[in-house]
Amino acid sequence: MLTSLQNSLVKQIRKLHAAKERHKQQLFLLEGTHLLEEACAVNYPLAVVCCTQQWQISHPMLWEEACQKSDRTEIVSEEVMTAIATTVQPDGVVALAKRNISPTPIPFTGVVLALETVQDPGNLGTIIRTAAAAGASGLWLSGDSVDLDNPKVLRATAGQWFRLPMTVSPDLKATVMQAKQAGMQVIATLPSANLTYWEVDWHQPSLILLGNEGAGLSPELAAMADTSVKIPLNPGVESLNVAIAAALMLYEARRQRRG
Repeated sequence: MLTSLQNSLVKQIRKLHAAKERHKQQLFLLEGTHLLEEACAVNYPLAVVCCTQQWQISHPMLWEEACQKSDRTEIVSEEVMTAIATTVQPDGVVALAKRNISPTPIPFTGVVLALETVQDPGNLGTIIRTAAAAGASGLWLSGDSVDLDNPKVLRATAGQWFRLPMTVSPDLKATVMQAKQAGMQVIATLPSANLTYWEVDWHQPSLILLGNEGAGLSPELAAMADTSVKIPLNPGVESLNVAIAAALMLYEARRQRRG
């Protein structure tokens, strides 16, 4: 059992709390039973799995599966678990997974999201969870957004992180142009738009553009849209949370497509 906070593995995992170390080591943290279950279910490559003795006793089948699918497994003390987790009350298991494995290609069909400079990990995680639930085809993310594998993003997805094709676009404008050339309609959310989001024909392959929480979409990206839509708001309300805006449009698209 690992009990020392000075252990080299413990120090390595603690460094992964910082984004620059996740990039440097090409590893990220999976915290909690649910995320580990989802990772095992899709055979996501695991580097290390650490758990407490109590967790191992409570989850014998998942532990056995994790041992088979991980390069290294360790039983750790409660003190070590508290140190390596980013959550205040970890549930007893933390894994390291490999970054940047071959991304699932995102088809230019169905409904796809393109997110520009989204900074809040809770927002991104909620968007991913909602997109998976609504049956979106995938998600593009600009390189200046919060990391897809930020621990808070992963937790906010409630395990759906592994279920949605997602890719960081090195040039989101070029990606949007590719989508247009492939026949997708590009829809921007702008408060100045004349159409409401339910007046769009969502039966067509559609790319939804959503922007930064404070600044919204950049003028350059907004200008690439075929159609601009708004979400009606009561007087005095400036805007909606970006994750709520995404949910409204994704479910309107689902309603029309299933109708």
